[in-house]
Amino acid sequence: MDDQLAAKVDAVESSLAARDGVVIAFSGGVDSSVVALLAHEALGESAVACTARSETLPAAELEDARRVAEEIGIRHETVAFSELDDPAFVANDDDRCYHCRTMRLSKMYEAAQELGFETVCDGTNASDPGEGHRPGLRAVEELEVYSPLLDHGLDKDDVRAVADAYDLSVADKPSMACLSSRIPTGLEVTEERLTRIERAERLLRTWGFEQFRVRDHDGLARIEVGADELDSALDADFAAAAREHLSDLGFDHVTLDLSGYRTGSVSPEDEETDESVAAEETDEPVVADVFTQEYPGQE
Repeated sequence: MDDQLAAKVDAVESSLAARDGVVIAFSGGVDSSVVALLAHEALGESAVACTARSETLPAAELEDARRVAEEIGIRHETVAFSELDDPAFVANDDDRCYHCRTMRLSKMYEAAQELGFETVCDGTNASDPGEGHRPGLRAVEELEVYSPLLDHGLDKDDVRAVADAYDLSVADKPSMACLSSRIPTGLEVTEERLTRIERAERLLRTWGFEQFRVRDHDGLARIEVGADELDSALDADFAAAAREHLSDLGFDHVTLDLSGYRTGSVSPEDEETDESVAAEETDEPVVADVFTQEYPGQE
């Protein structure tokens, strides 16, 4: 870590140490993990990492958050809520992330109040505000959540450098969007859709894929994988297994997106995460129903 970044880290720790205690909105991703680490360094037991449990959080991500909190040594709590209780969230319009973040951070303030703390922190970093339409950031501003990485100018590269310097296991962890981001804007978010998406992605993880999404187009599963894993996805054995198992989960059709994995490919303007992940506008995906095709050598 160079001197300039070290000075930023010192400034973050000093700003946190000046508070009586903080609750960190903690997903276990690299941004919130760095905030949790620095808060723990500054405040000890008066820093608490808090993860919000809901239908949109994959079970594997909750377990990972628990593991990373233990790695840091910070106290870890969870709060439960359901985005599906909010009709505005279920409608899945352009402001879905705003509604979600508002509910999630409100639960963080409830947890902070029970602990006798006034401050809720999040992992928004200095790269986030310039990334286009970001409705979740509006919720952060309205609720006056403190974003120490943003406040002291740490961008995404800085955050990963800090995580690496402290040997955090999540230093290179890819950003993870909530499960609702797999559902195209305008298509209602339902528990049924969230459940089959989570189960489908669990299968891909079990099969060894590392960067992927399973998009749910009202019963059509669109699998996206990273460019370096596309050959594996085109394998005939994988195609047969994916078609069989995803059909068992309730998908009517199974497809592979030949454009590969990229954020924001089902939403008109963005795909957000608990970590305020950047997203981009994309063209209409190139989709091939490769799982109904014959492959060379396939019998």
